[in-house]
Amino acid sequence: LGATPARDPTPLECRLRQLPCSGKKARAGAMIAAALTLALATAGGRLAEAVKVEPALRGALEANVTRLNATTFAHLGGAHAQAPCQCTPSSPSWAKCARVEPACVFIDLGAADGNSFNAFLTGAYGPLQNCPSGKWMAFLVEANPRFNAPLAGEQAKWKQAVHVMSSTAAFACEGTTTFYLDTTNHAQNYWGSSMSPNHVDAKSSGLQAVVVNLMNLNRLLLEQTIPADWVMVKMDIEGAEWDVVPCLAKSDAASLIDRLYMEKHPGDLTLFGTTQADMDLAETSLKQRGIDIPQYYSDTL
Repeated sequence: LGATPARDPTPLECRLRQLPCSGKKARAGAMIAAALTLALATAGGRLAEAVKVEPALRGALEANVTRLNATTFAHLGGAHAQAPCQCTPSSPSWAKCARVEPACVFIDLGAADGNSFNAFLTGAYGPLQNCPSGKWMAFLVEANPRFNAPLAGEQAKWKQAVHVMSSTAAFACEGTTTFYLDTTNHAQNYWGSSMSPNHVDAKSSGLQAVVVNLMNLNRLLLEQTIPADWVMVKMDIEGAEWDVVPCLAKSDAASLIDRLYMEKHPGDLTLFGTTQADMDLAETSLKQRGIDIPQYYSDTL
């Protein structure tokens, strides 16, 4: 067996393996390793566990840590960024809805400023007079904090009929996540904000990010709807449908949906690594359970 030729340690090895390096090599290695470690630690909510970084470097690294998280996980994790949690189809801690009187239930995932909800009110998703018991309610879920104020206005206007979840991303589990903002598509209501750093509009916006809560669609269905309701789910969540829909297909709560309006986005936005075959199987399963999934697309909703 041939011996491996001797070589000088790289700057990264100097830092990670504590090899004897000096001067520019040591500083370069420190910056690279510290940046990677900070990105990895922060993604798990563990900034306090990150490596000790020289004070002169910490400010610059922390200022860019969100962007480092996005690019680090997008490249180190392959084609997909890391999911913040795992699919949760059900839980014994969830309580079934106790409501008796049926109604139309409009669940708006990716509610923006309430434009889809207002379209619902005008009959774009079906005449409200046909709702069971002549009543309706709406759940408006939106991650982009830009829309917190207009959605609060909708809730104030409609009182108990409208339930708003602001700064909250619709997903297949609960917790918190990094959410990447579209800051460039003004005419389309900033429609490209996404949980995925791979989204073209998130990239063109410089991967500007905020931390938001996650809601589990499966739990919302179980706890807020009943079989006698007419339940409509509008899902325009910029790629997260690739994770939400396969998980939904594993949940008994999916049978509570009557119609799913789902806008489809590129498959490389999945965080779970869902394949086209996985998605096709999930859609087939939902349709077999009686859920209508029409073609759906909107320019701005």
